Amino acid sequence: MTSVRTRIAPSPTGDPHVGTAYIALFNYCFTQQHGGEFILRIEDTDQARSTQASEDAILNALRWSGLTWSEGPDVGGQFGPYRQSERKAIYSTYIDQLLADNHAFYCFRTPDELEAIREARKAKGLNPGIKGDLALPDDEVKRRLDANEPYVIRMHVPDEGVCVIQDELRGEIEVEWSQVDCQILLKSDGMPTYHLASVVDDHLMEISHVIRGEEWISSTPKHILLYQYLDWTPPTFCHMPLLRNPDKSKLSKRKNPTSIGYYQRMGFMPEALVNYLGRMGWSMPDEREKFSLDEMIAAFDISRVSLGGPVFDVEKLEWLNGVWLRENLDAQQFIQAFCEWGLNRDYLGAAIPHVQSRVNTFSDVVPLAGFLLSGAPDISADDFAQSDDLVKQLQFTLWRFDALREWNKASLLEACQFLAEQLDVKLKALLAPLFIAITGKSNSISVLDSMEILGSDMSRARIRQAIEVLGGLSKKQLKKVEKAYRVLPSE
Repeated sequence: MTSVRTRIAPSPTGDPHVGTAYIALFNYCFTQQHGGEFILRIEDTDQARSTQASEDAILNALRWSGLTWSEGPDVGGQFGPYRQSERKAIYSTYIDQLLADNHAFYCFRTPDELEAIREARKAKGLNPGIKGDLALPDDEVKRRLDANEPYVIRMHVPDEGVCVIQDELRGEIEVEWSQVDCQILLKSDGMPTYHLASVVDDHLMEISHVIRGEEWISSTPKHILLYQYLDWTPPTFCHMPLLRNPDKSKLSKRKNPTSIGYYQRMGFMPEALVNYLGRMGWSMPDEREKFSLDEMIAAFDISRVSLGGPVFDVEKLEWLNGVWLRENLDAQQFIQAFCEWGLNRDYLGAAIPHVQSRVNTFSDVVPLAGFLLSGAPDISADDFAQSDDLVKQLQFTLWRFDALREWNKASLLEACQFLAEQLDVKLKALLAPLFIAITGKSNSISVLDSMEILGSDMSRARIRQAIEVLGGLSKKQLKKVEKAYRVLPSE
């Protein structure tokens, strides 16, 4: 066994997040410095939301960032498969063992029954989490199984005592077992939850260090308990500080672009993005701001990670990217990199069919479609036909787009048709302000085609910009608009 083995384990349920690259980077540097192995595993147990397109995007984004892995779904390895959806039989073995040893139990409770239990516990001043009093006698379990009643499998958790987590950065963390619920291990669809699958996979793949975000600290007692139940030695845990927005809130796509693809499409150099992510909560011994991935690996010491919430400031990233552009590219390299970014056949190939029929000369292309190569259009409130509900309409559209599983013309049209019907406006009236927000023009190619070409994060960023240009929503207004949005049908 290699002494150090780390992993990054993203879920393919959306665009590749900069937070994934951030955690992957620190895992990668730690492994490289110790001469170990860095593994990529796809955690796709959420079958309803997982897509192949998202998995492909994650792998492509991490490769673009300059990170490589020695084992994974694309390269194989001795501990495969590396997609959790392909390891269902493996998890079943350990579920059976946990049930046989009375460390887990069948739970047949309905959502309404569970909610009533939570409310009753809250009324008694107890933690509302689900605890082990749901376990049924064996004969009752058999009767319900024979009747094909739906169930989940939960783990038993102590009611008293303290779990002590040994964290590489934080030292001892104590969590009272009374605050830990009886976690679902196997869902009603037969798929494991993250908690079971990650523990089993980390053990079988011989992961020595689990370096992940601090949002998983509250789940770690459940993981430690599973290691104990299965008589396994847990890995070393290291919980990294979360990336924050400049207002200190958790980095979220609802406030800022978070997709690696967005920064790639905006024209950032991968070296600059990795450099900036490396500065998130960590610093070089000489405190210099600009450094390469190889330089970070050579100087890396995980004990230098600061637990203060690192702020992901796009303006600071832009400055650093400018330094990389000027100091690391000569004129010919700049031309080549620019052409590979914006004038490549794949990107232009998607736009030209919509442009060619509208131009008479090549010089007409830039004014018609130059917005596809810009970061954000130059717009003002005067560019829009003002109405009382315009900002609300754009905010509804943004939220609807946030929820799309696929980003293509058909899904965008369907979302817009749905909103037009719900808001009782004509589709043309819904698309008109979107046209301005996305293209910054009154005449160009179709806004739906434009959004498909630009991609989800770039399009959503432009809609957010339009909302801000129009004055945005106060906290009170936003709460009211959110309440109105929540009553819309989910489909």
